[in-house]
Amino acid sequence: MSFPETLDRIGGIGRFQVMHVAFLAIPLLMLASHNLLQNFTAGIPEHHCQVRIMANYTHHANLTASLPAEDLLRVSIPMDRSQKPEKCQRFVTTQWQLLNPNATSTNTIELDTEPCVDGWTYDKSLFTDTIITEWDLVCESRTLRQMAQSLYMAGVLVGSAVFGRLADRFGRKALLIWCYLQMAVTGICAAFSPNFTMYCAFRFLTGLAISGISVNSVSLCIEWIPTNVRAIVGTINGYSYTTGQFILAGVAYAIPDWRWLQLTVSLPFFVFFLYSWLFVESARWLVISGKPEQAVKGLRKVARINGKMEEGDKLSTEVLKSNMQKELSSAKSSHTITDLVRTPTMRKISCGVSCIWFSTSFSYYGLAMDLQNFNVNVYLTQLIFGAVDFPAKFISVLTIIFIGRRFSQAFSLVLAGLCILANIFVPQELQTMRMVFAVIGKGSLAASFNCAYIFSGELFPTVIRQTGLGLGGTMARVGSIMAPLVRLTGEFFPSLPLIIYGAAPIVSGIATCLLPETHNVPLPETIDETPQLQREPGTEPRSPSSQPPCSNH
Repeated sequence: MSFPETLDRIGGIGRFQVMHVAFLAIPLLMLASHNLLQNFTAGIPEHHCQVRIMANYTHHANLTASLPAEDLLRVSIPMDRSQKPEKCQRFVTTQWQLLNPNATSTNTIELDTEPCVDGWTYDKSLFTDTIITEWDLVCESRTLRQMAQSLYMAGVLVGSAVFGRLADRFGRKALLIWCYLQMAVTGICAAFSPNFTMYCAFRFLTGLAISGISVNSVSLCIEWIPTNVRAIVGTINGYSYTTGQFILAGVAYAIPDWRWLQLTVSLPFFVFFLYSWLFVESARWLVISGKPEQAVKGLRKVARINGKMEEGDKLSTEVLKSNMQKELSSAKSSHTITDLVRTPTMRKISCGVSCIWFSTSFSYYGLAMDLQNFNVNVYLTQLIFGAVDFPAKFISVLTIIFIGRRFSQAFSLVLAGLCILANIFVPQELQTMRMVFAVIGKGSLAASFNCAYIFSGELFPTVIRQTGLGLGGTMARVGSIMAPLVRLTGEFFPSLPLIIYGAAPIVSGIATCLLPETHNVPLPETIDETPQLQREPGTEPRSPSSQPPCSNH
């Protein structure tokens, strides 16, 4: 009898599993609030140089005080091509002659200008206060905004490696408790940061915690769930993240001050920290780590909650070890990251999975972290971008089940790339059409994420499945780090970011077609069995009891 059959005997999907999934999914609602937070805490309001006050000349000072605001701007700030005040330049001296009705914009070409040496004036009608207005991250300092988001994503990347290894040593529950606490503390510290450097440091630490929560929530959830419902549970977790995007839009609209917003989305993690002590550690990890007595205790607790006390009483350390001989022997086998490239088939799979995860995350955050670029209300855009994930993920589940993994993955990537590239040719004034293409593209990338979790887990053999998924996760983090930086290439050629964001998923979609289909194909247990994936689909799939229990979908 295998471990999945042991789970079935003590309840399968019982009261414990339902509560377990629910309490692990609730914190996932708040992950989107931090991943996409800088759309609001780093929102860029309309701004221009502070107007020079002619205090040394009494008649000019009196005139300045009596002028309408638009006239004061006209004589103080040059206009750009759209007849809006320049953001980073002002006249060296106040140009009163521009008040003449006969004055034209051509009159300003020869006039001397200077940088905003006295600071900036910000329009606070949309954002009351952001890190942009707090530390003047505009003009020469505008690249610091993207750097802050990249540093946060770098924390997510480092956390994926650090907390993944620590979880294998100290357990999923212990690391999850710590990450909830770290999330709450560093998030609150970021809200009270006295300067930009401290803000970036705390955001980096928040990224570390976010990654630990994501990795260990999935592991702790999957390892208590029967194999045949893991895809459904994975979709529930995905929808939790999607719902969090709605929550972020509402909370950000209600709280326009960045410090209070940062505080509001961080405080709930104290609640998660408190109830996380009630989680039951993974019995599978406890046995593999040489703690079968604690595993039996946990399994009996689960059986009691599920109303299967008699089945729980039958369990013992000897029975459990006997049931998990295969897992124990696999755990004793020595496998390293080099196994990902040891054979030609593994090299092809590893390269394909890396492309899928990198391009999906790269283009996703390229779109999702630049909502202001669509010239539509940023809160409404966040709602629309969140809403499209629901049908996109549902459709992806249907295509995954009834058509296949490879088609679903490739189609979602290519469609996303084409939609992003299409916006290069749509004029800025056609806002609705630009938004439609962006929304379809973002939904396709959400569907690609959904496919990647399942497809990647089925491509790698059981003995290195976690290592393979770790590779995919790492490439996704690299993509999310690079996404904000690519936005800076727009300084040289405005359409270049969209070209890069669109080309990446198309290339990856084509590469996906070279990977084997895993739909209705027995999953490989060892590296030597991996070439069996090349066989034609249609083979009778394994029973849930024989599928790899650690498959992290």
